[in-house]
Amino acid sequence: MILVTGASGNVGKTVLQEVAKSGAKHRAMYRSAAEAAKAPAGMETVIADFAKPETLSAALKGVASVYLVCSPIPELVQLESNMIDACVTAGVRHVVQNSAMGAGDYDKSFPSWHRKVEEKLKGARMTCTILRPNSFHQNAVAFFAPTIRSQGVFYSSMRDAKNSFLDVRDIAVVAMKALAGGEHAGKTYELNGPEAIDYTELARKISRVSGREVKYVDIPMDAQKKAMLEQGMPEWQVTALLDLQRYYLNGKGGETDGLLQKLLGRAPITMEEFLTENANEFRGQAANA
Repeated sequence: MILVTGASGNVGKTVLQEVAKSGAKHRAMYRSAAEAAKAPAGMETVIADFAKPETLSAALKGVASVYLVCSPIPELVQLESNMIDACVTAGVRHVVQNSAMGAGDYDKSFPSWHRKVEEKLKGARMTCTILRPNSFHQNAVAFFAPTIRSQGVFYSSMRDAKNSFLDVRDIAVVAMKALAGGEHAGKTYELNGPEAIDYTELARKISRVSGREVKYVDIPMDAQKKAMLEQGMPEWQVTALLDLQRYYLNGKGGETDGLLQKLLGRAPITMEEFLTENANEFRGQAANA
């Protein structure tokens, strides 16, 4: 039995789909009945919450492997630690942790939180596989599409830093394979995409697939911080995101080593392929009305 946590999240939902396709016996964990009601028909679900340790034992009954993912919030270390403790108590044999790029060498922002969980997991009485993915293709839609639709522009403070984006669907395939343990037990996988591009090249790619001119405008980091705060983002999140951005500015996000292709057994999904699939997201407000 495999338990997929975060089953309503972007990555967790996709991992759940891959596990279901594999035919492995599985269970999806949700935090509320409303979320569980959205699960595919016939899927075994359980309602539990990392913040309520007393709910976790029922979720883990009979479970051999767990996919562990949590929203990037300040409580992440405590929440995932609660789940690791519950896994040990329940006799879980293997955990696949969704960590983050930079967890091995960056002591700020989200990577530093994930690193603390990694250390706890490695010291637990079970095997584990740690996934450290780079930024997702899907972020181009989530973060940049709104201003591209309205203005034909997206903004950040990344200068010419390169990023080897990868697709959430490819992360999910690796996670599904890693849940079997075996050769993946004890491994830490730094997952980067097939191509390193800067945001100016990303703008060119979006232009090509959407059929409209799209530009990237680099702004001072102070201006970016002010804009995020004015949008209502909490200060802790703004600070963490800008700290993470500095990691990329120091040249840490542009590696392409071929590991993802080796783990997948096929070519990874490219940014061009992802953008082509989602071209309508960038084509203006009328296209999405």
